Amino acid sequence: MEIRQISSISDVDASAWNKLAGISYPFLRHEFLCALEQSGSVSPKTGWTPCHLIVLEDEELIAFMPLYLKDHSWGEYVFDHQWASAYHQNGLNYYPKYLTAIPFTPCQGPRIVINAAYNPSEIYKIFLQAIQQLANTKNASSWHCLFPDIGAVEILKSLPVNIREGVQFQWFNKDYGHFDNFLSSLTASKRKMIKRERKRISEQGVTLIQLKGAEVTETQWETFFNFYTMTYLKKGSEPYLTLEFFLEIARTMGEQLLLIFAVNDQTPVAAALSFIGSDTLYGRYWGCYEEYHSLHFETCYYQGIDYCIENQLKRFDSGAQGEHKIARGFEPVTTYSAHWIKDTGFADAIERFLQREKVAIQQYKASAFTYLPFKS
Repeated sequence: MEIRQISSISDVDASAWNKLAGISYPFLRHEFLCALEQSGSVSPKTGWTPCHLIVLEDEELIAFMPLYLKDHSWGEYVFDHQWASAYHQNGLNYYPKYLTAIPFTPCQGPRIVINAAYNPSEIYKIFLQAIQQLANTKNASSWHCLFPDIGAVEILKSLPVNIREGVQFQWFNKDYGHFDNFLSSLTASKRKMIKRERKRISEQGVTLIQLKGAEVTETQWETFFNFYTMTYLKKGSEPYLTLEFFLEIARTMGEQLLLIFAVNDQTPVAAALSFIGSDTLYGRYWGCYEEYHSLHFETCYYQGIDYCIENQLKRFDSGAQGEHKIARGFEPVTTYSAHWIKDTGFADAIERFLQREKVAIQQYKASAFTYLPFKS
């Protein structure tokens, strides 16, 4: 076996990559990662330097791991700014650091993909050893693996890394035949609340349109991009992704895109973009020009639930944060990240912090369960 570092996802044959990755988790598709790089959304200029690791045997791809060298912590959704500050206070550099993640995507899924004929534990060790060597070469402080699936977490626990826990809120399809079946599982007060929120949409003259990626025109993508950009500008920041990125994924993987427009008097007033997996809908981007009562809930949550029920998807992962999701049937789930810290003193200190944080996270998750709107 040979482990090799590549500076662009385009250095790997797309069919070989997708043969291993599959398309059930859309963010690991060659087309998605390639669009990030080719559009300039991910590049050394934006602080994301691609340096992916692949394992070959007789020139056949048998494993890979997306990897980036980073000089900041933005766009990750697992926050380590305090760790960077502690390094700085002690006269050390936290950046650069290595990161295995899907850029700007806080959705659990595969992070290290391995041919089923090989022992995953051994491949994980090979990757970690390679990263440790790279860290010495590049004077990097650490390696971080964000939002891995539970199978990866169990293997990562056997390695010399720190495991961190977090909480997100996700909706689960309990074989609902219709949205009303979902509503009937809720308490009367929450059922009434959701009905009222959905009714407000029509009362304001707003209608919703669902489009698959291949159906969306370039003008409509430009409209969506303006909404997406507005979300960041309202917070005084710049958007991570470019219009070219969205146009490219629409061209190469449009069958896994769901774009929802909210329209008033034939004019789009908001939009939300989701990605379609084999059994999961991933809600990702949203934006609007002006506020309409309950429009965010309808566009980002209820439309997605409708789609999951109609298409028999088992789960709706609507992204990070959002305690307001609980009252609308989104349940707390544990997310994970793994962290290899080169400096052993800092590794021990971070482990102690994570153990304290874990207790608080688990208490928070247990508390969130008590606010779920389902009937007893």
